[in-house]
Amino acid sequence: MKDIQEIQDEIAAEFEIYDDWIDKYNYLIEISRDMTVIDPKNKVNDNLISGCQSRVWLNADYTGGRIYFTADSDSIITKGIIALLIRVLSGRTPQEIINTDLNFIERIGLKQNLSPTRANGLLSMIKQMKLYAFAYDVKAHTSQGGI
Repeated sequence: MKDIQEIQDEIAAEFEIYDDWIDKYNYLIEISRDMTVIDPKNKVNDNLISGCQSRVWLNADYTGGRIYFTADSDSIITKGIIALLIRVLSGRTPQEIINTDLNFIERIGLKQNLSPTRANGLLSMIKQMKLYAFAYDVKAHTSQGGI
């Protein structure tokens, strides 16, 4: 498995190909089509991310000390954004997720080119993924007799 920074570097390189944000948005739409979506049984209100303009469902499964994310959205741009976050963070340990600086977001200019409501949604998605990581990290430590 590639390390987190390698994946972020790949994403930045993929976006560098495009000169303007119309093309970058189209690439996000393309990414959204390739994403493995959340199992319909997990597309429930408990998995909705609050703070997003569109509806975004995020599920986290903890297996073998790693967190695997699946998601879906009713907005194709938002779905492309969550697909990028999943590409970077899924399959990682809780500590890796907690400690990751998601620098690709600034590098590709994503945050600056989103509407304020979509930018807030991006922050909400990141926050929810990190909250899952904190919860699974605490759970792992308490079940091992820590904390």
